[in-house]
Amino acid sequence: MSLTPQEKAGGGRHGGGGRRGARGTDRQRRRRRVLRWSATVLAVVILGTAGAGYLYYQHLNGNIKKDALNIGDEKDRAAKTEANAAGQTPLNILLIGSDARDSAENQKLGGAKDTFGGPPLADVQMLLHVSADRTNMSVISVPRDTLLDIPKCTDPDSGEKYSALTHVMANESLRRGGPGCTVATWEKLTDIHIDHFMMIDFSGVVSMADAVGGVPVCVDANIYSHTSAGKGSGLKLEKGTTSIKGKQALQWLRTRYGFEDGSDLGRAKAQHQYMNSMVRELRENATLTNPNKLRKLAEAATKAITVDEGLGTIAKMYDLANELKKVPTERITMTTMPNRYEGVRVVPTEDATKLFRLVREDIALDGKDKKKPAATATPAASDPAAADDEIAVQVHNSTSTTSLAAVRGRAKAVTELLVGKGFTKAVADTSAATAEATTVIRYPSADLQGDAQRVAKALGIPTSAVKKSTSVSGVTLFVGADWRSGTTYTAPATDDRTPTSAQAINASDKSQCMHVDPDYTW
Repeated sequence: MSLTPQEKAGGGRHGGGGRRGARGTDRQRRRRRVLRWSATVLAVVILGTAGAGYLYYQHLNGNIKKDALNIGDEKDRAAKTEANAAGQTPLNILLIGSDARDSAENQKLGGAKDTFGGPPLADVQMLLHVSADRTNMSVISVPRDTLLDIPKCTDPDSGEKYSALTHVMANESLRRGGPGCTVATWEKLTDIHIDHFMMIDFSGVVSMADAVGGVPVCVDANIYSHTSAGKGSGLKLEKGTTSIKGKQALQWLRTRYGFEDGSDLGRAKAQHQYMNSMVRELRENATLTNPNKLRKLAEAATKAITVDEGLGTIAKMYDLANELKKVPTERITMTTMPNRYEGVRVVPTEDATKLFRLVREDIALDGKDKKKPAATATPAASDPAAADDEIAVQVHNSTSTTSLAAVRGRAKAVTELLVGKGFTKAVADTSAATAEATTVIRYPSADLQGDAQRVAKALGIPTSAVKKSTSVSGVTLFVGADWRSGTTYTAPATDDRTPTSAQAINASDKSQCMHVDPDYTW
């Protein structure tokens, strides 16, 4: 629903004057709008933002801080998500929790005096995916301790360039030019196009949690997150369910010492429990039907967050909230990126690759998708394919996986196969092997689409695996982990079930309760 200028300034859809009955009708309509708005606070509670559109419109706009969406190189970016057969497009929003100690309040809440004023780290990273038809929502958390590759990033303000890094902690991305580098890192990791980001710091979490009100959380034993060395969030709760807000909510969201195995994985699970509980609380109990509470929430949220330009006004946030509120609570699924330990850190597994594919293909993680209509035929290429012996093809070895090394000589073997089929201009790429879960053919521009489709047909590769991409300069065949041997390509059977290692939690599940490490009980 779009807001008129009068509504944004605080007025209703009807002007002043008229009979008392008409004024009463206006008041009823405004009350209904408040009630409708309380449902949209799903966006608020998950993202740390609010879109109370008609309250102090210009004032609230002035509160919002904005930053560039993606500051990585073009070659590392994921292709924009295509609309489905009904013309609907999914929404992908990256949620970032910053550990910035850039103010006295953030320093007091975050501790670590030696880091005051230093570049922040992205200690919380969650991708919120809203399905194209708005029937379901999926959330993926990447633990802070994940080792991954960060692409080259350029600071949009200073112009400083940060070179690419390999096998470093995920939270490092934020200090390399800002949230746009965290977005770039996610796109490189998942190949999922991200439409927006929202970032919040310590003090923002506290002010938001106070404005929203108490959220019930559960622990299976008394907990005190504190060590003799002074580590821990300071969270102290009794066994059972407690309603938390403000500083205590921040402590809950930051706790790792005392939950599960004391790693960042337990913290991610606790964050999911808090988010799910908040969604239920707001939707079931209509906590925010009071206009004054809405005003406080709007003030707190707009001061607390940093967003990309695409979400930089109250009107845009309002529109986003209207999309988010369409998703039923029982269709919201929280997951953690499947991983395995590498020393004290974690790395993505093959299950993570699968989880990313499910989200990329807009497949619901709760397994409740209705059968989708058959895919439409691949559009005809704008230019017909050249003769086979005139098509230049580069073949790249992408058979590496998280657990298997690349097959040596694989690019050369498939190149020889192509040459034998008449593609005499096929050449093997001698650069280092990369990882692709499935074999894919990429082409850079519409005039080469026909050539790419012809190569796919010759090898028995489905046209769905032919993708336009600016990351290549010509038709390029990436021989994936699904074709590690042999001369005949067989497309793998599709398994669209969410991996159990993703630890999926449904937002409507009220039985969630955090396990407390016995060393942290009192």
